[in-house]
This record gives sequence, C-alpha cells and structure tokens, in this order.
Amino acid sequence: MKKFALTLLVACTVFTVSNAQDLKSKEGVPVLPEAGDYAIGIDATPFLNYFGGFLSNGGAVAPTWNFTDAAQTIKGKYYVDAETAYRGEIRLGFGSNSQKNMSVDRTLTTAPVYPALPTMKENKWKQGNTNIGLAVGLEKHRGKGRLSGYYGAGLGIYFNSTKDKFTYGNALVPTGTVTVGVDATDDAFAGSGNITTDAYGNAARITERKNGTDIELNLGAFVGAEYFFLPKISVGGEFGWGLGFVKNGKTSTTTESIGGAGPTVGTITIEGDKAGAFGFDTGNFGGKVYMMLHF
Repeated sequence: MKKFALTLLVACTVFTVSNAQDLKSKEGVPVLPEAGDYAIGIDATPFLNYFGGFLSNGGAVAPTWNFTDAAQTIKGKYYVDAETAYRGEIRLGFGSNSQKNMSVDRTLTTAPVYPALPTMKENKWKQGNTNIGLAVGLEKHRGKGRLSGYYGAGLGIYFNSTKDKFTYGNALVPTGTVTVGVDATDDAFAGSGNITTDAYGNAARITERKNGTDIELNLGAFVGAEYFFLPKISVGGEFGWGLGFVKNGKTSTTTESIGGAGPTVGTITIEGDKAGAFGFDTGNFGGKVYMMLHF
C-alpha cells in the first residue's frame, strides 16, 4: 500500500510538471478557473491525513467531507473572469425538537381499582434553535502556473440562538384538600435540567429558558494562496486582517414554584449576564488548509 501511495505521489508530480506549461490536462481540461466557473470549499485536513497515513505505520483513515470552519457555513465562489471572483458563505438553519412525558394526575385522592389505570397528564418540552451565517467578498488573483495568490475584502455576519419551553400537565396547587407541588420524578426531562430551585430556595420547575442570542460581525481584508494540483482542484490557505465584533446576549430563565406565607404559586424570571468583545487584528480563519473544487 505504501508503494502504491509513493507511485501515486510521483505520478501526480510528473503530471504537474509535464502540464505546467500549457496548464491543461491530457484531455484538454483547463487547470485554472475560468470566467463563469463556480467553486465550493471543504476542509482539506482529512484528505491530507488520509494520504499521509499511507506513508506511516499508523494507517489511513477514510477522509470526511467537512466544513471549512466551526460556523458550518457553505463557502463558494463565482469567477467573473480568470482573475476576479465573488465569494460567499451561507448557513440558514432552523430547527426544533420536542419530547413528551406522561405523569400521573396528582390531584387524584383515591387510588384506581384493578384493572383501571390512573389518569395521566402530559408534560412537554420543546426546544427551538436558529443558526444564520452570511458573508460576501471580492477577491483578485495573480500568479504564474498552478500557484495562484489572491487578495480582497469581505463582510460577514453570524447569528445563533436557542430557546426551551416546558409545559406541565399537573398545575401547581398550593391550597385545598390536595397540595400539588413540584415532583422531580414526574416533572423532570432527562438532560434538560428543568428541575431547580427558585431565588428563595423553594423547589421549582422551569417553564421557559432563553439561552441568549449571539451575534458576530466581521469586516476586513484577506490575502491567501492556492495551488492547483489537479485540473480545477486546489488546496490553499489565507490570512485576514480587520474588525471583529461579538455580542453574547443575556440569558433568562423563568420558573414556577410554591412559596410565601400563603403559600401561593408564583413565577420568577432571572436574567443572566451578557458580554461583548471588539477587536482589530490579524487572523488565520481557524488555521485550516482548505480544498476548492471548481466546476
């Protein structure tokens, strides 16, 4: 397998050298992008690790098709001409998850008689999330042969938020012949952390939880280089320099509980901290080597 990998590497090198002058494949396919070409970017690291594994005793793990950054945006380009390309990123994600639990009606004063079953109430947890990423830019290329340097400027905005909402079949009842309070066994949703205590130390259950809205804005210039090792397929990387602004919105948690001298049922909303950051500096876009596929 190692001999095969080395043979493949040598063949690619010979192919590169032999075609460096006309910049076309044996089939006549241009190596470099042309006007009207589109391109899509992926993380090159899994592929580099894959081929590197053939040259070591560790073996090779099948490569994966990954996003180029943690923001999970789809990166693409459109070439106006051989030296000019518009670039863009997009992520539009909206989702929701729900979970339902059945809870015994805690207002029942008498136990059911066989074969009857106790009356059940439904608890529901619904979680919604939003992830948006949009970026645009313009890049100019220059270079000789298969190596292409580029520079340009761009603007990007990224937004994400999550929210949890809990509804309970058994209402809290503080007085009367039956007292119905928070029951951690019946009211809890696994992994949600919805059973807690209120600001006065009373057992409480969460009815709504907003996990904050995060906004990131980037404006700046970039410079990079890419090498076309095969027709229309390149690997590259880039550095950036510009303004960055991040705002982490405050969280809020609303709980319901029984307390006070009455006692009474009450709801309490506690707001969390919020934060922000601003910077003007250089960056390397996560430090990843990317791969661009042109078509």
